Amino acid sequence: MQITGVTQHHVSHELADSFRPNWIPGYPQGSHEAEVFEIETDAGITGVTASPSFAGGLDYATPLSLFLQGEDPHDIEGIMRKLETVDLIGPRPWHLELALWDIVGKDAGKPVYELLGGSDDPIRAYASTGEVQPAEDRIAYVEDRVDEGFEAVKLRIAERSDLDVVRAVREAFPDLPLMVDANKGWTVRVMEDETQWSVAEAEAVARELADIGGIEWFEEPLPRHDYAGYARLRDAAEVPIAGGEFNGGPQELYEFLDRDAVDVLQPDAALVTGIKRAVEVAGAARNQGVKFVPHTWTNAIGFAANLHVMAAVGADWCEFPHDPPWTPEAWSAPIHGEFAATDGTVTPPQGPGLGVELDRDLLEGDR
Repeated sequence: MQITGVTQHHVSHELADSFRPNWIPGYPQGSHEAEVFEIETDAGITGVTASPSFAGGLDYATPLSLFLQGEDPHDIEGIMRKLETVDLIGPRPWHLELALWDIVGKDAGKPVYELLGGSDDPIRAYASTGEVQPAEDRIAYVEDRVDEGFEAVKLRIAERSDLDVVRAVREAFPDLPLMVDANKGWTVRVMEDETQWSVAEAEAVARELADIGGIEWFEEPLPRHDYAGYARLRDAAEVPIAGGEFNGGPQELYEFLDRDAVDVLQPDAALVTGIKRAVEVAGAARNQGVKFVPHTWTNAIGFAANLHVMAAVGADWCEFPHDPPWTPEAWSAPIHGEFAATDGTVTPPQGPGLGVELDRDLLEGDR
């Protein structure tokens, strides 16, 4: 089997209202943007993948074709070595590996998680917010998610004063596991810069979270490359420390592990590792007693890929993005249907490959 071409589509899905994600300070986001790729083969099998994007799109199908045409999609290792060149001079290439697994799974007639030795057992999902909101609004939000069956919720904080929201939610829901994400690991600086913390300031926030109690983990309180700072923080903190969702490839995740810097490792297969490397990193993390809970906040294709990884490695939790107007309907825009959590759990798609089908009505045309 050989790859014969790459087709790219820009997908833009208008949100029902403006959304102010914690990782883009001061920016009212009005749409969900994604670059969707189809990798075609001479066997008539097409693999799909997607990456986050900006309004107007990022066009790079032509150079990708130069690297991929004529390659056997089953040679995932060889292709990823070639795509390291793309990583040097252009966009991150990890999302392209998802399409290779989609082809391999379709060729075998099996879902990716099965090829990786996993099962379709339900995975506990936590409802993941994206905005910092007032306590009253967050309490109402959490009540809705608990009514839907979620057994944990992630809250966002940007300043130390935002801990008042966490305290209010804890008072309203004394037994609900909470994750707290500071989004200091990386930021899209379109409008404003983020507030950064020193290790000492992050330690102070961690102490307050420990006093609040029931915190599953404290996520990305420091820049993503401050491995020494994370190690110091983890050593001092009384709450678990999480990170790694947007680091620059698997080698940086092993740096976290080598330095005993985190309790929870969170690489997104679409952004950091691809599927195969994610499974390998998860094994290394497990050997050190570090939990593996991937970031999933990209799009439905990335979410599906991470679900297959979670099913393969037996992850404890699945991040389920849900913070209106950023709803499953919005981030599922590139595919037919939408992902849903049933009784607070999710399972990987059952179809061959990634198990998703593109919604061609939403594709803006070949690029």
